[in-house]
Parts: sequence; structure tokens; C-alpha cells
Amino acid sequence: MLKEFRFAVIGCGGISKLHIKQIQSIPNAKLIAVADEVEERAKEFGELYDVDWYVGYKEMLKRDDIDIVNIVTPSGLHGKIAIDVAKSGMHVIVEKPIEVTLEKANEMIQVCKESNVKLTVISQHRFDAATRKIHNDIIEGKFGELVMGQACIHWYRSQAYYDSGAWRGTWELDGGGVLMNQSIHTIDLLQLFMGPVESVFAHTATKAHKRIEVEDIAVATVKFKSGALGTITATTAAFPGLSTRIDIFGTKGTAIIQDDKLTQCYFSEENNIEFLDLEKTKNIAETIHLENHHQNAHRLQFLDMMDAITNDREPEVNGPEGIKPLEIILAIYKSAQTGKEISLPIT
Repeated sequence: MLKEFRFAVIGCGGISKLHIKQIQSIPNAKLIAVADEVEERAKEFGELYDVDWYVGYKEMLKRDDIDIVNIVTPSGLHGKIAIDVAKSGMHVIVEKPIEVTLEKANEMIQVCKESNVKLTVISQHRFDAATRKIHNDIIEGKFGELVMGQACIHWYRSQAYYDSGAWRGTWELDGGGVLMNQSIHTIDLLQLFMGPVESVFAHTATKAHKRIEVEDIAVATVKFKSGALGTITATTAAFPGLSTRIDIFGTKGTAIIQDDKLTQCYFSEENNIEFLDLEKTKNIAETIHLENHHQNAHRLQFLDMMDAITNDREPEVNGPEGIKPLEIILAIYKSAQTGKEISLPIT
């Protein structure tokens, strides 16, 4: 018989409903409590899902029947809450980004280690079938030497979106703009495919929105430690909202993932160049899309966490993995602020 894992959720915003839906889709997972600083929201969620609800989370952490806590709050609160959860002996699932500073992120990791609890950072697209295929193909050498990678995140967010919460668009609690919030998953996949980043040079701007401190446009060039080059372009000013795309180019292959689907994939054999037929490529993409249809990527990451606890291993996207895209984004911000190329790791 499978062990039942009892979940609690801290933060009753929009993305929390997705977390709860995926928890409820797992046979041996059970939501038993929710918490929010706003009583109205906590009560609404508690009654909607028929679970215990708390104003604030401190009282909830006194319970001894919670296995895993999902932290779904403004980004700048992740560290403090995660540390309190870990010290209470509960495992931690934290939404992206892990935190908004490296100092707080490293403290989270250290406290979780000292408390002997698992920490995973939401990067659900690592569990997409398209990601799995391309990552495996890279490891197997099908792409040859990687030479260039591009990440394009061309989204739209209205002024009303930023006005919907006082914390949105602030450095303290949002941690950044289009890079930290909308682009972090794609940047994570770019570094997963292309390998560690050596340096970045970037420009950022705030052009399309008012009353925000952070960027809504960003352009960066990237040099990877392998010698490959790359670019990151991101905006929340692309009305009405366009696509997310990752392009991977190697000496023996090319792949394009657009909106989480593998849309193009070509490989060549040395001295006998033959590209995959486009129709065949489309079939690959359709198959991968169908594989994802019934297995939401958040659900797969929650299952990975449950298995990590059961088998006492590190979750696939543990704390150090969660820091990788954060550090790249912080380096981009530093480059934009100083006008200089910034090497990683940053100090």
C-alpha cells in the first residue's frame, strides 16, 4: 500500500488552485490545510476545498500531521517561510523563483539540510516530454557540439495585472520583472540544455507599464562555459501575448521547443547529412503533446518530491538546481545596472 502524503499550502492566490488541483489528482496525496495572511482568502480556500484554514501560517506549523508544504506566496517571502517550515520538520515545495537573493536562497538550502527535510523548487517544464527528449538527446551526443542557444519569452501583461497587488512589480517582493517572473522557467531550460553560463551582457528597460520598479523588456547575450553563445529576449509588452521559444543548435542537430512542444528537430550524420522529414518531426511533437495531456508537469514534480522522500534522495530540482536560473537573472540585472559584462558566479 502506498504511503499517503499530507499536504498544506501557504498562499491562497491564483497559482495555488493549480497546485491544489494537481495534489488532488494524486491518489496517495491529500490536502489537509491552507493558510494565507488575508483571512478572507484563507477562509474561501478552506471552505472551497473542505480543509482546515489558518490566518498566517505559524499556527499551522505546530501540527504534526503535515508532510509537505507548498509555498505559493510573493517571491520575496519564500525564504523566511521555507526556513520556518523546514524548522518545523516539514518538507518544502516552493514556487519559482527559489528566492530573490542568493543569500536567502542559500540560507534556505542550509536550513533544510540541517533540518533533514527535502526542498524542491518548481520548474515544472523540466518534466515536459519535449524537455526530456531534447535533454537526453544532448547527453547522448546527438547534437554534437552545442554552438548556440536562444530563449525568447514574448508575453503580455496588462497594467491591471501589475496593479492587482501592491507587491507586484517591486524589487523587494517580486524580485524583478519579466525575467524573474515570466522568463525564469525558460532560462532554466536554456541552461539545462546548454550547460553552465560563463558571463552575460544585458540591457533592460521599463517601457510599457507604469507604477512598477522592475523591467518589462530585457535583452541579454550569453556566453556559456563550453564556448557556445546565446541570447535571451523577454518582454511583457508583446500584445496580445505571443510565444515562448527555445532554439538549440549543435554541429549535428537543431531543435526548437515552442510553447512547451517540440516543433522542429533535425539531426545529421557525419559525411551523410540527412534531416528528419518535417512531417515526421510533427508526429514527434504531437506524440509528446499527447503524453503531457494527462500528466500535468506540476503533478510530475510533486510525484518526484514524494518519491525523493520515500527513497531518501534529492528531488530532481533541488535547492542548488533552483539557484542556477536565479543567479543568471541576477547577473543580467547587474549587467544592465552597471553596463558591464558580468561573470558567473556573481559575488
